[in-house]
Amino acid sequence: MTAQIIDGKAIAQSLRAEVAAAVARRTASGKPRPTLATVLVGDRPDSAAYVSSKGKACLELGMGSISEQFPVDASQTQIEQLVTKLNADPRVSGILVQLPMPAHINEEQVLSLINIEKDVDGLSPNNIGRLAQKGRQPLFIPCTPYGCIYLLKQTGVKIEGANAVVLGRSNIVGLPVALLLINNNATVTVCHSRTRDLPDVVRQADILIAAIGRTEMVRGDWIKPGAAVIDVGINSVPDATKKSGHRLVGDVKFDEAREVAGCITPVPGGVGPMTIAMLMKNTLHAAEIQNP
Repeated sequence: MTAQIIDGKAIAQSLRAEVAAAVARRTASGKPRPTLATVLVGDRPDSAAYVSSKGKACLELGMGSISEQFPVDASQTQIEQLVTKLNADPRVSGILVQLPMPAHINEEQVLSLINIEKDVDGLSPNNIGRLAQKGRQPLFIPCTPYGCIYLLKQTGVKIEGANAVVLGRSNIVGLPVALLLINNNATVTVCHSRTRDLPDVVRQADILIAAIGRTEMVRGDWIKPGAAVIDVGINSVPDATKKSGHRLVGDVKFDEAREVAGCITPVPGGVGPMTIAMLMKNTLHAAEIQNP
């Protein structure tokens, strides 16, 4: 068996086209442009690249983009004052604070300040709390977990009744995606590096979400034949054949897993493009809430 490759680039591009069309309809009717404000603290190259790509995506889809940046030694008070200012700014539809922030910053305190109607990253305690409670809906779903579920549905994977295994328990991906799978009526196991007999647990998965941040940890013989595999990992490994001297791989050993799985996301080109597409979708939704 050779797995179907889930083309995250194509699925993300289709969603972005839908969002761009909706934005064009809004602005043509005289309503304000959806606008995303990003907050970056420090000078991490990866964080700066992520923020830049989000701003570029906004402009490509006809949205507004506001970028705020602080030096690495910025104070908690400075950041909180900016978030409060952005909350009150009627031009701003959504606020995204780029994580991680420097160690001296209390991230949860900053995230909790974001107005729930502008929490387009879906990571504030309020939105996560709603996601975790039966019968309640968050205003916004965290972008990467949202993208994982969207990919499964677009590929035709049946989530209801499936045994789903989430490898990883981070606040950004592992725990929210587990809650989304539960909300879609899957039976969910969350496991991690300390799980006993980890390969055996993973082998029970009809759906595997790998988000543990360990280079090619999941081997082909861990995969149940025919399983759907969503690889969230982004890890850099040396590669002398590349101009950069390295290449990106996931948390799953792709070449092995594709011979067993029913469908699988590549790295890059799988989950990554969906994260920004979902952020654009959430920013449009925020504008629709604030200016119906």
